[in-house]
Amino acid sequence: MRIRSLFALLLLLALPHTQAQQLTIPLGQQGTRYSISLPERGQSQASVLRTWGEPLKRHASVGQPPISRWDYMEFSLYFESGRVINSVLHHQEPQP
Repeated sequence: MRIRSLFALLLLLALPHTQAQQLTIPLGQQGTRYSISLPERGQSQASVLRTWGEPLKRHASVGQPPISRWDYMEFSLYFESGRVINSVLHHQEPQP
């Protein structure tokens, strides 16, 4: 019993000396290097075409309600009933 108590005491004394390395990555850091603006939620497809031009690819609508996607070089847009519901930046590898 005494050995268990001694072992527990040594374990408790050793715990404060153990440390873990903490890695902190700022939230949203990837998007800060882009100076492009993205279409806003609710913007019409016609408005997007006037501002950003023709997309590289238009994907057919799927699901109910129908959701379509337009792909541009740096981002993709998701539409429902002809209105933007989400704008997503494409992942870019950091430049050395």
